[in-house]
Amino acid sequence: MITFAWSQLLWLLPLPFVLRYILPTASRSEEATIKVPFFQDIAALNAKSQSVPSARLSWLKRVLAYFIWFLLVIAAARPLLLGEPVTLPASGRDLMIAVDISGSMEIPDMELNGQQVDRLTMVKAVAGDFIERRTGDRIGLILFGRQAYLQTPLTFDRKTVRTMLEEAEIGLAGQETAIGDGIGLAAKRLRDRTQETHVLILLTDGANTAGEVDPLKAAWLASQINVRIYTIGIGADEMQVRTLFGSQTVNPSRDLDEETLKSIAKRTGGTYFRAKDTESLEEVYRQLDALEPSVVETQTFRPTKSLFYWPLGGALLLSLLIALSYCRFRGHLKS
Repeated sequence: MITFAWSQLLWLLPLPFVLRYILPTASRSEEATIKVPFFQDIAALNAKSQSVPSARLSWLKRVLAYFIWFLLVIAAARPLLLGEPVTLPASGRDLMIAVDISGSMEIPDMELNGQQVDRLTMVKAVAGDFIERRTGDRIGLILFGRQAYLQTPLTFDRKTVRTMLEEAEIGLAGQETAIGDGIGLAAKRLRDRTQETHVLILLTDGANTAGEVDPLKAAWLASQINVRIYTIGIGADEMQVRTLFGSQTVNPSRDLDEETLKSIAKRTGGTYFRAKDTESLEEVYRQLDALEPSVVETQTFRPTKSLFYWPLGGALLLSLLIALSYCRFRGHLKS
């Protein structure tokens, strides 16, 4: 669809025709103002010019002049090409997701679609679906191991956040776990936001074994800027492993520091969840959807593209043609 930014200028289109019929025709003076001593030469030149079909050429130039005016007015009115309507969220919640990618996340004690998988693979699948459902929220992604780093800043682009989560690799940030640094980085990214309450969802399967910030101190700092933290402990209670003495049952989550995770959630007004398998993690995210419902208010806009350079270019091209025709006509007279 094409529209005009300044459509009022289109009223100027008939101006040349109006002026032609309203203004009086220029009168020709019968009295010569300049005496030309070589009048006979000019008369002969004028007689020679009569051989050129000047009347028809004059009519064509007049039509081109009108068309140039038409194109200039169209360009001045600034034509715009409107694209298809695009819907964007008008407001939403700031939600950061911090995912543990330390070496322990490689333990294959989870089941996904009937197959035994490691913890991070299961988190990618379940958390990815959660991200897709958060319409209207600005979502950011933090990955932490020995160090914490921002994988995706807060954005409405849920597809990109999910893609970046799926590209995360175990051990990319080190083999240890810096829970405090993950919380501190999230608080740093959220402190300048204008929302009254911010949300951090932290997933880990261990205890704080690295980093420069104590997890409880980081939680207190987060509470000062109204960051509510929901902590999720990942890992099964028991797992069958093969040894030289046969199959044995072990607890793969013996290193999970649930007390610290509960304290972090309590200090910030959040909740601690335990996810022992895929179904329980899915239930955790369903509860988070209920506790922190997404905002669905939206606004619609239509992308626009300026087209003024097309009529402007056409007017310049026609002006060039008229200028060339004058040069050719004068060359014909000289010959």
